[in-house]
Amino acid sequence: MSFASIMKPKSVAVIGASTRAHTIGSDLMKRLVEYGFKGSIYPVNPKGGEMLGLKVIPTVDELPDGVDLAVVIVNAQRVLDTVDACARRGIKGLVVISAGFKETGAEGRALEEALLERVRSHGMRMVGPNCLGVVNTHPDVRLDACFAESLPERGDIGFVSQSGALGGGILNILKDLNLGFAQFVSIGNQADINAETALENWENDDDVKQILLYMESIANPANFRKLAERISKKKPILALKAGRSAAGASAASSHTGSLAGADRAADALLKQSGVIRELGLRELFSTAKVFSNCPIPKGNRVAIVTNSGGPGIMATDAVVSHGMEIAQLTDETKAKLKSFLPAAASVKNPVDMIASAPIEHYRQTVETVLADPSVDMVMVIYLPFLGLADTDVADALMEIKAAHPEKPIVGVFMTTSRFFVELADRHVSVPFYMYAEEAVDALARLDMQRRWIERPVGQIPELAVDAERARTIFKAAAAEDRKELTTRESLEVLDAYGVRICRSGMAKTVDEAVEIAERIGFPVVMKMTSKTTSHKTDVGGVRVGIRSAEALRREYADLVEKLEAKGLLDGLEGVLIQEMVEGKREMVCGIASDPQYGPMVMFGLGGVFVEVLKDVVFRLAPLTDVDAAEMVRSVKAFKLLQGARGTTPAQIDRVEETLLRISRLVSDFPAVKELDINPLMISEKSGEPIAVDGRIEIDAAKLS
Repeated sequence: MSFASIMKPKSVAVIGASTRAHTIGSDLMKRLVEYGFKGSIYPVNPKGGEMLGLKVIPTVDELPDGVDLAVVIVNAQRVLDTVDACARRGIKGLVVISAGFKETGAEGRALEEALLERVRSHGMRMVGPNCLGVVNTHPDVRLDACFAESLPERGDIGFVSQSGALGGGILNILKDLNLGFAQFVSIGNQADINAETALENWENDDDVKQILLYMESIANPANFRKLAERISKKKPILALKAGRSAAGASAASSHTGSLAGADRAADALLKQSGVIRELGLRELFSTAKVFSNCPIPKGNRVAIVTNSGGPGIMATDAVVSHGMEIAQLTDETKAKLKSFLPAAASVKNPVDMIASAPIEHYRQTVETVLADPSVDMVMVIYLPFLGLADTDVADALMEIKAAHPEKPIVGVFMTTSRFFVELADRHVSVPFYMYAEEAVDALARLDMQRRWIERPVGQIPELAVDAERARTIFKAAAAEDRKELTTRESLEVLDAYGVRICRSGMAKTVDEAVEIAERIGFPVVMKMTSKTTSHKTDVGGVRVGIRSAEALRREYADLVEKLEAKGLLDGLEGVLIQEMVEGKREMVCGIASDPQYGPMVMFGLGGVFVEVLKDVVFRLAPLTDVDAAEMVRSVKAFKLLQGARGTTPAQIDRVEETLLRISRLVSDFPAVKELDINPLMISEKSGEPIAVDGRIEIDAAKLS
């Protein structure tokens, strides 16, 4: 209810209102009045008097009863007392514009913590501090409680900005973008109200048709995921998540960890939440434009109507590169097109009307193509020829859109910038772009939203595991003050969680090694297992293709000699003798933990290529069955798993199960800091995924 007090107030007090020109207190008052706020406005300033025809209230305590929202623009040191005064007057909503809090350092952080404690103790809700303000363009509200230069444009977007200055800049350029907001919230330091609060409150708000987010951080990733995953099924959520270059985990010791990073985690979170991520403001608003003016399509089949062949071909290439289809027009559609287009025109998709096409051909062609049941979306390309007016063509498209609202129509007008300037002064109902690639990107976002809506809700399956066996191994390592598990211990943990590992045995002498090898059957692999050396290959600790007892004895002796020469023999726990899995397809999977986002599961091409080709994908744990299936299919190496060049197809369901099992492991044991299965070998004989090697690092402090 307090969020409604902020976004839909019936009365607003501006505490720190000012008559001094070019101050926040002055500009914000002007915005409120000029935009025509439908409720009562109470400027508060100790000097009293009159401001913009309104009586100035000297103190908060003198405000009348029933004020819903207080916009606070006072010195940071006076904010806490102001909040107390607002509480005494029964005000439940706060927008704290004032800066001087955690953005200034430790002292400011302490002040902000005290502010939040004060707000919550009074049962209030707060936007800010250090923010631009809030906007609600609904005709019944008309609230512009921010100090951007321009008055806001009416639209269907709910926008959350973590940057006040950026939000102000966006408000200033809305008219040029042919876009408008339903509601705007500048969350600033997001001490209380954040993006998740807005998401939850806009979920069932019919005035907000799509949600845009500019985020520099995500306060509660788990809660964000829960909310966004649900809400994005109802309305599009677009996000510009800044700070991509800050990613990096180069200090991590595992392959998984070294490839991970904060931006990988943020990207995984957004994908799993159904949020469409854009990498720049231009792309963000290009996508917002298509969602504001187009319905969600029924499929991914695109028809292209053009008056020039070249742009039509480029658009076709772009459609295909996005994984969408070029619609196959029916014979009936082609026959109808031939009935009025000149003989030189092409009635196949893309439909090329040729340069002499008059406006009536645009009308007839677009309407004919729209009526084709094999067409889900239509792109109309216009280049200026023979004196045809671009605005006339645009008007015709918008008339067609009004008559046929069920399918998306986008316009590509490769004309002068004057056309787009003129659009700013018109009511536009079709998204127009200058380049075909931009328009295709927009259609691809519509298709992305369609696929997300149709995507089944994933389930976290019940899996049989031996958690106590794993716990015993973890505690034994922690008791010895070790964060690295040995190879043997790592594989035993994986085995406890149902991951298929190589048949193996642990040997402490060469005779034991030979006995185990003969029981498993040659050829075998010998791996040293050490409590002091985690990377075995660096010291020659992995010997493969051992085909006889004699060869095994030689390799064992050579290993001992090399470890002794390097002073590493004391750490040798023994050697692991494993079946040698015959297979050329090496995958990798693992766990890396991000301090903010939590554990991530990784999957991709493994072996020596993992950090070179980086054909890997990350998702946040816990994984659902749908997450695991998408991960396996999203890497380029998936074609190898399908059985390229006559190889045995991999057991895809077992690969997915492996990912679900390690996700379950880290969910059960947050102490698992890093985990690598590299390689996860695909057996050439059976297609079974087998963990040939494993490495686990733990944080003993998190063991329960």
